[in-house]
Amino acid sequence: MNTSRPYPGALMLDLEGTTLTAFEQELLQRPSVGGLILFSRNYVAPNQLRDLIAAVRECRPDILLAVDQEGGRVQRLREGFLRLPALHAIAQYALSGPTPAHEIAATCGWAMAAEVLHYGIDFSFAPVLDLYQDSSPVIRERAFSADPATVIALARAYIEGMHKAGMAATGKHFPGHGTVAADSHVELPTDDRSFAELTASDYSTFAGCVDVLDAIMPAHVIYPQVDAQCAGFSRVWIQQLLREQLGFDGVVFSDDLSMVAAHGAGSPEMRTELALSAGCDMVLICNDRACALTVADWLESNGVRGNSRLLRMRAKPAAAIARLFEHPQWLAAKQLVAAILASDTAKGKPE
Repeated sequence: MNTSRPYPGALMLDLEGTTLTAFEQELLQRPSVGGLILFSRNYVAPNQLRDLIAAVRECRPDILLAVDQEGGRVQRLREGFLRLPALHAIAQYALSGPTPAHEIAATCGWAMAAEVLHYGIDFSFAPVLDLYQDSSPVIRERAFSADPATVIALARAYIEGMHKAGMAATGKHFPGHGTVAADSHVELPTDDRSFAELTASDYSTFAGCVDVLDAIMPAHVIYPQVDAQCAGFSRVWIQQLLREQLGFDGVVFSDDLSMVAAHGAGSPEMRTELALSAGCDMVLICNDRACALTVADWLESNGVRGNSRLLRMRAKPAAAIARLFEHPQWLAAKQLVAAILASDTAKGKPE
């Protein structure tokens, strides 16, 4: 069956297990579905991943395949994959040795992207552009640094590496999640700082990378001094500030609309409408099949389709990706990553 469409649908959802069920085959063929995100529960080993992706592509060749492969504690594909350091560990290593920090960050970005692309996944939602703060356990070592200038420099290099491998880059979580302690997966965080304070810190990292980013994911955080809506539902943040002030014309992905922080916006249909009206191009519904089905029905009944921006997220693998594990660049990257992990472990930070 030819299920290709001009543009991917506006919904990204997930799978239950390590193989594609008959119901999921039907679900992926719905016109509203344009993306699929993989989690740890979908992965056992490289060969199983190849089979799963082949089954998905056979069912829906044009679907966007994504994963969270940041490194550290957020690495969904582990056994048989290169163990990736957290971004903070990369920064600590890059800023303390003789090798230029730019080179180290770029190599790490390339290694992450190259391996993900090698298995047929289009992109990882990376890198995190939030600021490192001990008070924010949900972000903390997922961020490069507490210093905006350092985050910008290393993130731009990391993105350069991703692009060289052939992967689009997604900055998250706009305009900054790293300063709030609450975890938006389980509650709705609030950041009471003024826009001037945000501009001088978290917001500046996105402003400093906006010209090299292909996509941005807003935070499920309310910044009441700027807008009463959380950023992912806010036209102020997405249209006025991100699109107009910063001039960003890439893809905007909602964060997972099944997260507790999004529930305050109302029903699944209301959350979806708010996110799309605010300027999101694709909405994520994860770990809640009933919610995903409700949103698929709503999108189709209202004639909501994806747009041409989403095509920018398709993988464009560099020549080295096909025979990746034999390539000298891969072997050198593995050595560097091992050195970063060893250094981080020596400091008592196993991730």
